[in-house]
Amino acid sequence: MQSQNRFFDDLSKVLNGVAGTVAGVGREAEASARERAKEWFGGMDFVSRDEFEAVKEMAAKARAEADALKKRIDALEGKSAAAQKQPAAKSAATSKPAAPKAAGRKTPPPKKDG
Repeated sequence: MQSQNRFFDDLSKVLNGVAGTVAGVGREAEASARERAKEWFGGMDFVSRDEFEAVKEMAAKARAEADALKKRIDALEGKSAAAQKQPAAKSAATSKPAAPKAAGRKTPPPKKDG
């Protein structure tokens, strides 16, 4: 048997309306909070994840290139140092012994490069 009391019918309608309104207010408050957070973070110059990943990849490539160039420089400097040592060793081995100095004669001091 169904109740014919209009008071309870009206009360249930009002409570359903209040529940819907509260849910709507909650959704609006959440949307407003999200929008304010986006504005706040946007004003702080944060970068997006995509931009961060792109810059991170560029930095990794630059570091790899710098390491490769350092290895090339080290290799070239190693060859250069070896090439500089060889002629010095050859010239010392093939040089003639110095002639005896004449007595009483002074030789001028060597010139400085500079």
